[in-house]
Amino acid sequence: METRLTLRPGQSGTKKLVERYGERLVRVRYLYDEDHGRRLKTVELVVESVPWRPRPRHLRRRDDEIVAVRIAWAETDLRERARRLGAVWRPAQKLWEMTWVSAKRLGIADRVGRIDKPHPSTPRYMPAYTASHP
Repeated sequence: METRLTLRPGQSGTKKLVERYGERLVRVRYLYDEDHGRRLKTVELVVESVPWRPRPRHLRRRDDEIVAVRIAWAETDLRERARRLGAVWRPAQKLWEMTWVSAKRLGIADRVGRIDKPHPSTPRYMPAYTASHP
């Protein structure tokens, strides 16, 4: 099937559908099925609307962002899994550095802090750690 035309409410070809569905109508698509020699008209409707607030941009994370995670000494299995995903232990800070996607994969994203740019007086090997709640 191939989509050849996508229309927004109010455009020619959507008037009757706007009357039928009102503000719930998002888009109308025309699909062409060469195998069966048919044209299909589909509609995209809003079925639920709930309040939502996007996270501020400064709290969003990229999958490759390096984050700091605390893993308890007794969690040996979790530590080994983190190490296999490329995490690095930082003994001075008593935390693990790993990518955000690794923390999500391990199910410990709720423990994540952010590695900030270190203060100029902080030695290079000791990044600052800030607990954060995305």
